[in-house]
Amino acid sequence: MGNKVWRNPTFEVKDVAVPEIDDDELLIRVKSCGICGSDLHLYEHDDEGYVLFSGPVRLPCIIGHEYTGVVERIGKRVDNFKAGQRVTVESIYWCGVCTACKSGAFNQCKRVELVGITRNGAMAEFVAAKERHCWDIDCLADRYDAQQELFDIGALIEPIGCAYNGMFITGGGFKPGATVVVYGVGPIGLAAVALARLAGANIVIAFDCIDTRLDIARTLGADYTFNINSLTQDSAASQVLAITQGVGADMQIEAAGAATYTLPQMQQAIATNGKVIYLGRAASTATLTLDRLVTEANSIIGSRGHSGHGVYHYVIRLLASGRLNVSAMITARYPFKDVIDAFQRSTDRRHGKCMIAMQ
Repeated sequence: MGNKVWRNPTFEVKDVAVPEIDDDELLIRVKSCGICGSDLHLYEHDDEGYVLFSGPVRLPCIIGHEYTGVVERIGKRVDNFKAGQRVTVESIYWCGVCTACKSGAFNQCKRVELVGITRNGAMAEFVAAKERHCWDIDCLADRYDAQQELFDIGALIEPIGCAYNGMFITGGGFKPGATVVVYGVGPIGLAAVALARLAGANIVIAFDCIDTRLDIARTLGADYTFNINSLTQDSAASQVLAITQGVGADMQIEAAGAATYTLPQMQQAIATNGKVIYLGRAASTATLTLDRLVTEANSIIGSRGHSGHGVYHYVIRLLASGRLNVSAMITARYPFKDVIDAFQRSTDRRHGKCMIAMQ
């Protein structure tokens, strides 16, 4: 766990060599790379100087894992890509040979590498990627005329994929007409709001502590939004129960990384057979009444990543069709020369998604 090991890291921009590629890899000229909450959790630290990210970390490392680019060169065993093709890449580097991978659980790979966290990432001019992790996004050109917009939207596929995987693959989905609640509307939470609306939720409720993000959530389809800091007398659970006339929520998504507060609220407002999808990774604990899980046949489901099950394929199709419109998520763009400033400004969490234009 990174937050137990790495202390007082520094960020710097420096010259590095263009990466060599193996026979099964692509060399990609990076065009756009998003700043993720995980990146900020490497940039920020606790009172003792330890990074906040609670997953595996290997430093030094070029950060950045939500990216798009153009294929510069391919290895001799690459069959499905060619130079000049526009691509996006999974950030979960699954091995394909461990028991988890052979069982289809790529996100639980026992040899997993996390791009930009345990292996060099994409906040660089070039990055190397395995063919099996790459996806063609040329089809987005029919929907997005401006090249930079195409690359920015393509870089959102990674966080959208995390929400999609949690809600519809590991979480098993919900029935049209369900009530869906999202705690934390950063990029993954915003994606969850948009996907819930697209998938037929009757009511979508969003909670956060930042009004600008709640504004974006309404744009993407939230029916009700609440700033938790303004709930002086009524809890979040009380709001959900009032809106649903006491029935509760069928699916609740934790994308805030604040389980100590959110999970007890979710349990108070969960419907019979309701689900909690836990996406917000953080080194925290929560108090739950386990007997209620039995009584109400509830479930709490942890989910990591976006690999497998055609997640990228389906998200790309939704974006290309225009049915999933997430342009409102992108609220800031910086040139690469200002990347350190972009990180500093992003720590206030007021952006939906901050993109770095690499070229």
